Amino acid sequence: MSCDWDSQRRVDGDIDQQEMVPNKKSAVLVDGVVLNGPTTNAKAGEKFVEEACKLIMEEVVLKATDINEKVCEWQPPEQLKKLLDLEVRDTGESHDQLLKLCQDVICFSVKTNHPRFFNQLYAGLDYYSLAARFMTEALNPSIYTYEVSPVFLLVEEAVLKKMIEFIGWKEGDGIFNPGGSVSNMYAMNLARYKYCPDIKEKGLFGLPRLTLFTSAECHYSMKKAASFLGIGTQNVCFVETDGRGKMIPEELEKQIWQAREEGTMPFLVCATSGTTVLGAFDPLDEIADICERHGLWLHVDASWGGSALMSRKHRRLLHGIHRADSVAWNPHKMLMAGIQCCALLVKDKSDLLKKCYSAKASYLFQQDKFYDVSYDTGDKSIQCSRRPDAFKFWMTWKALGTLGLEERVNRALALSRYLVEEIKKREGFKLLMEPEYANICFWYIPPSLREMEEGPEFWEKLHLVAPAIKERMMKKGSLMLGYQPHRGKVNFFRQVVISPQVRREDMDFLLDEIDLLGRDM
Repeated sequence: MSCDWDSQRRVDGDIDQQEMVPNKKSAVLVDGVVLNGPTTNAKAGEKFVEEACKLIMEEVVLKATDINEKVCEWQPPEQLKKLLDLEVRDTGESHDQLLKLCQDVICFSVKTNHPRFFNQLYAGLDYYSLAARFMTEALNPSIYTYEVSPVFLLVEEAVLKKMIEFIGWKEGDGIFNPGGSVSNMYAMNLARYKYCPDIKEKGLFGLPRLTLFTSAECHYSMKKAASFLGIGTQNVCFVETDGRGKMIPEELEKQIWQAREEGTMPFLVCATSGTTVLGAFDPLDEIADICERHGLWLHVDASWGGSALMSRKHRRLLHGIHRADSVAWNPHKMLMAGIQCCALLVKDKSDLLKKCYSAKASYLFQQDKFYDVSYDTGDKSIQCSRRPDAFKFWMTWKALGTLGLEERVNRALALSRYLVEEIKKREGFKLLMEPEYANICFWYIPPSLREMEEGPEFWEKLHLVAPAIKERMMKKGSLMLGYQPHRGKVNFFRQVVISPQVRREDMDFLLDEIDLLGRDM
């Protein structure tokens, strides 16, 4: 289909349509291969795509909100290998066989769009994002240059600009990355480059010992980034947190002074807005004061909590984020843009990202192109091929508007508050702490332990309860809920509300089902 605006228009230099149709020629044989004509059956391929899309609609999209469907159809790995035809063969298989495989993949996959999937920091189905993903999969773009991805580069620019506004910066830069972990790594490397620009060409030789500081509750990607970048995990200083999981500013400053006394070079502080387990938000203003006093780069990992910025009611959780030098924010979490959709936003507007990461590949980033090459933004990425992840968030934002996204955040946190109050009312349920975000952490105490004194034996037995209930719920397929031990506390459940398809009744069901599955323990 041609673009409508161009259908009645021609420009000088256009090739006549008839000239574009190749003339039939005799078959050409090269190295035993016939080169004339296509080798794929387009009609059959189109039919398969049509039938596969129908299957996706019927078995995934239309059943997404059906609570009578199972969240998962659990099978142990060895059994699942037998149920699935995993072997790839020398010859292709029929479309009927392929559609059966598609059916099996859907059947045995976890339904993360189910209203009772609470296992991760993503959930639910956003229809507009899904349509956008279908579109990008069909178009198969890579967004490194404007010439091959004009629409998606402009979309990314528009979305980044809007996200920067919500942080509170007047200007800035950014890029979408394959995961918040990669965004954190980008920020760590960018901060190091800012302090040691020679490292890009000369490497680590001759550098002082660098140290960075982050919360004891930080995401594990900080350790991975330090290892990957050659900084070393021993040079990651974990700052103690308070009882709610927030970094203690006084402890941060102590560690910075101690690092200087030991002869190391502090360069980065990573604060967290929305920790993975407890959902804690570090005190950004106080941390920013310390970073300013010591001349350190402040990065805020708001991968989980950043979406609270969309809510006028809850954006206070990130008070002071405008003072950060960089921010990681994942719209695929609370805003449901679809995995993966992760932005790194940088306050700097001096092309620091490009200076740090560019390699000036002459076959991609020619400077004598016929258009404005500032739109060839791929050279500020460590990737070459890069997916148009901003597009699915843009489509959702266009569909719902800022007010719709705000309502999504407000409703999720209101449902979280409802669950907290229900936990307080019910015998056998105990909160770890009052949450400030959508992370509801609690224990289920079965009847056999309710009269026991909370000593070593009690906690040892309670530690076994959550894994046993998790096994039962998975095998039943009724819901999915995460659990973990954490910093000296025995296994507890962590429930996270995200999807707008979740109802108050699903909160009640969650508690009823846990009690049903665990009351005989």
